[in-house]
Amino acid sequence: MIERKHLKEAIGAALRANPAVALLGPRQCGKTTLARMLVVPTSENYFDLEDPVSLRRLDQPSTALGELRGLVVIDEVQRRQDLFPVLRVLIDRPRSPAKFLLLGSASPALLRQSSESLAGRIQVIETAGFTIEEIGTRSKDRLWVRGGFPRAFLASSEERAWVWRQQFVRTFLEQDIPQLGIRVPPPQLQRFWMMLAHYHGQLWNASELAGSLGLSQPTMRSYLDLMTSVYMVRQLQPWHENLAKRQVKAPKIYLRDSGLLHTLLGIRTRKDLLTHPKLGASWEGWVIEQLLRTFNVDQAYFWATHQGAELDLLIMQGTRRIGVEVKRSDAPSLTPSMRSALKDLRLDKLWLIYPGLQRYSLNDTTTAIPLIEALQMKAKEFI
Repeated sequence: MIERKHLKEAIGAALRANPAVALLGPRQCGKTTLARMLVVPTSENYFDLEDPVSLRRLDQPSTALGELRGLVVIDEVQRRQDLFPVLRVLIDRPRSPAKFLLLGSASPALLRQSSESLAGRIQVIETAGFTIEEIGTRSKDRLWVRGGFPRAFLASSEERAWVWRQQFVRTFLEQDIPQLGIRVPPPQLQRFWMMLAHYHGQLWNASELAGSLGLSQPTMRSYLDLMTSVYMVRQLQPWHENLAKRQVKAPKIYLRDSGLLHTLLGIRTRKDLLTHPKLGASWEGWVIEQLLRTFNVDQAYFWATHQGAELDLLIMQGTRRIGVEVKRSDAPSLTPSMRSALKDLRLDKLWLIYPGLQRYSLNDTTTAIPLIEALQMKAKEFI
């Protein structure tokens, strides 16, 4: 069992401050396991909406939920959108005896319903698979290759992890997506997902993808938004401001789980990965995902100009601007592109993340730092 200490603390703090908390993330990322540490599954306070018994108990939701006290968990809540108005009434009772933890598989309908019915009453926490912070630095390479989904990461062999990820892709397309009320042919969406894997770390190009798949650009955009809303894809938005340079305004595309990326690219093992053309892009995306989740970053962008200058990650923290450049090399140095980012964006600090062992300074503002050391810093030190 992996102790997800910080996530548990975040849920606890949110529940103390709010009558309802929504824990959202993809299927199989560990939400249910975490909830079962808080409420015993056999308790009357636990509802799993994939369980017919729980569904029958909620035939009369006001009656079933109205007498409960303490923490009430409702898993896969997006299956019963009609519960949100009921929850609003229960939450608004004077001295309400219950608090609610709602688990959802990143359904857009769930977010819409919660914002309409529970506005001002609910805090949303997004989660995904394991991070380096949770599994420890010794297993970082396994996390990178296999990804953070618990059953893939904890599998007894690379082959079993590979098989699990393949099954996940198929089940996700054939069962999970339709259960969200979305009607897209699974083979078509799988081809799109595989194309995105090859675009990992690159700019979004709807026309090129549309031409490759024989579909319209609006359809490509709708598929991209769908995969983003279910936490399979991260669209890193561009930062642009009034500069005397033409700046890129298309998002950068990353698959959020490195294990699923490798599966879609046909990469089974670390040896396969180290000789694959997407090695650098895979490491870049994985590092960015680890940084954003570890430091709980809200405002993150990338920056690029049509003249060739680029910054992998721009973090805005109040008035501070923190730049991050990710390089998979032994001794990275300051490049003209980084100098341009420092000057044009007026960065307060630029971190150059690399897989080495020694921290060293490149100038007054720029520091090369090993990934593990960066992740062990406190947020206020890094940002």
